Amino acid sequence: MTLQTVLLVAAALFSIGLYGAISQQVVVMVMMGLELMLNGVILAAAGFWWFLSPAPDGQVLLLVVITAMTVEMAMGFAVATLLHRSKQSDMTDMATDLAQ
Repeated sequence: MTLQTVLLVAAALFSIGLYGAISQQVVVMVMMGLELMLNGVILAAAGFWWFLSPAPDGQVLLLVVITAMTVEMAMGFAVATLLHRSKQSDMTDMATDLAQ
């Protein structure tokens, strides 16, 4: 596997995630698109670190980023659950009502 292959897969993940985040109105689906976009960025960063400098420093940083991303997605699902419980809807246009 070459760096170009890894970057191609990362670009495909990012593109699919971008399409999913833009085209959907359900909060969970938008979050899934954002998750795919973040995974594409992480895969590209991991590919660069692996092929340019295989020292474990970059992999440790990526583990920290993945952990932070997991916490962020858990908070996003909590907001989506709150939205669904309070408004009985999970559409993104209803999320503006949470600011009041």
